[in-house]
Amino acid sequence: MTRTQIFDSPLLLGFDEFERIIDRVSKSAEGYPPYNIEQVGESELRITLAVAGFSEGDLSVLVEGNQLIIRGCSSVDDSAKVFLHRGIAARQFQRSFVLAENIKVRGASQDMGLLHIDLESIMPEKKIRTISIRKGSGGGGGAR
Repeated sequence: MTRTQIFDSPLLLGFDEFERIIDRVSKSAEGYPPYNIEQVGESELRITLAVAGFSEGDLSVLVEGNQLIIRGCSSVDDSAKVFLHRGIAARQFQRSFVLAENIKVRGASQDMGLLHIDLESIMPEKKIRTISIRKGSGGGGGAR
């Protein structure tokens, strides 16, 4: 696998998972359904998806690991209808967002064809830890 240029520095250790996440996100360029992400408070975010034609029962919102996954599958059978123009898409979809460890999903609501997912950024306490230096027999430093 080719390393992303951001992670080429030998000073960045253990960021392989971030690299995989960036690769996954860059490959998912599906544009349906359209969405907004807005900052609604100092530590609050809201994702809003346009889900016209979907009822609450047609939608699912899951958090799996560090991914927020929104799925829609319309239960309305339109096969008997004859459309002269069909501009409102009601096809099934899956939209994923990768969440940082400090982002928590507070809830979801649907209103006027929009699905709102409220998120909160919880800032962890900064921890400072002093590492003691012990006298050794040189170079190894490995586990004993």
